[in-house]
Amino acid sequence: MQKFPMTAPGLKQLEDELRNLKSVERPAVIRAIAEARTHGDLSENAEYHAARERQSFIEGRIAELEEIVSSVEVIDPSTLSGEHVKFGAHVWLMDEETEKEATYQIVGVHEADIKSARLSISSPLAKALIGKKVGDTVSVPAPGGDRSYEILGVRFGH
Repeated sequence: MQKFPMTAPGLKQLEDELRNLKSVERPAVIRAIAEARTHGDLSENAEYHAARERQSFIEGRIAELEEIVSSVEVIDPSTLSGEHVKFGAHVWLMDEETEKEATYQIVGVHEADIKSARLSISSPLAKALIGKKVGDTVSVPAPGGDRSYEILGVRFGH
């Protein structure tokens, strides 16, 4: 079985979602289906069909999360060190064209959130950064043409 690298907070977030789906969402949709059934003819009952569709989504997401959680390998970035970019690193970059600076943490595929500056290890930018060190420049293909970034800093931990 393939293991997925993930940070402890990323795993906790998935476990919290799984727990919520099992203990809150699943019972609520079961109650909604039972309630909709009391309204008569199921073939024309929009509430029933919506609840069944929601139930299908919830059960699918539960199965997906259980599979992910069972194959996670938790990596604690605070135990890592070095000058090279690797999983868990916080990386400070400067876009060489715009000179804008940004900081990203390289995290697992299932915990990535670009709005929170959490970059998936499978993203083109993260793939280009892995193994590089401060002062290196990486080129990343982008829709508007290749973008170049200079690595200004690498830090592990929180």
